[in-house]
Amino acid sequence: MSTSPTQKRFQSTFRADIPLLLWLVVVWGALWGDWRLGNLVFGLILAFIVTRALSLPPIELSGRFNVIHFAVFVVSFIWQVATASFHVFRVALVQGPDVQNAVVGVKLRQNNDLLMTAVGHTMALIPGSLVIEVDRGSGILYFHVLDVANKKQAEIFRHSALRVEAAWIRIMGSKETLRALKQETQGNETTTTGMIHSPSTQMHRAGGESERGEE
Repeated sequence: MSTSPTQKRFQSTFRADIPLLLWLVVVWGALWGDWRLGNLVFGLILAFIVTRALSLPPIELSGRFNVIHFAVFVVSFIWQVATASFHVFRVALVQGPDVQNAVVGVKLRQNNDLLMTAVGHTMALIPGSLVIEVDRGSGILYFHVLDVANKKQAEIFRHSALRVEAAWIRIMGSKETLRALKQETQGNETTTTGMIHSPSTQMHRAGGESERGEE
């Protein structure tokens, strides 16, 4: 029994949507903070309904996924969420309403929809920052960032976001983007893996140095 053209198109589209479905399930679990099987299955059902019922723009996939870099990324991400959570708690306890915040624009290396989404969600899930605007054409993400009192602290945050982007490029970026990243970071051993870091500690130090300089 031959397969109709409509069935073939559906099967092809479904296979192409599998990475998107998995990513939506991960985002669902992260947003709810619930990784139990029942919640993930419900998230998968919602993801399937969204991708089937709504007309979504096609997502360009690179065709590569580095499991080792992804494993390093997950471990460092969990650690940074814990570290940043402690930093936010300390800021709320010590500085309270006197804390200074800022809107920081980060010019990414590319404007790929999937990578920009991955970077934005990663930074938003690490306590202390939130995406407030996306300039897709220019590849710029705008963040509202907690505890930013000077330009040095803002630059530290930008560097952290770019490091997250580099991690995602190493995990699933195109070969061309990965090649450009390797040329950019050649000789810099700190950016050769999927490891990321929260800017909170360095930003705190920069803020302390600024205060001492004013004194």
